[in-house]
Amino acid sequence: GWRTMASSAPPLRAEEAALLERVASRVVELHLEVPAILALEGGRPLSLLASQSLIFFEPVVPALFRLDGYRRFAALIERREAIDELTAMIETRADAAHRARREAAAARRAARAARRP
Repeated sequence: GWRTMASSAPPLRAEEAALLERVASRVVELHLEVPAILALEGGRPLSLLASQSLIFFEPVVPALFRLDGYRRFAALIERREAIDELTAMIETRADAAHRARREAAAARRAARAARRP
């Protein structure tokens, strides 16, 4: 049903935060952090509509979530604080992944340089 966005919304529960962590991890794993953040930020005023759209597209999108998590995520994304938290989680994970890739590339270059005569 229709719910208003109250500024005194309850904080995310542990299982809600864990679900958002799973989503953030999967987004970064698929290298979709930029489109995901753009969609989350751009769709913020329409979060209720986005939530309902997720439910509509549920049969098509099982690649990212298990069915039980998908429905919970669709309901959760109506909440502004959930969008903020998910965006922050994606950004944090993306930064860590980029840093790890840079460090791995530097280590490979150093290993190749050490093998040269």
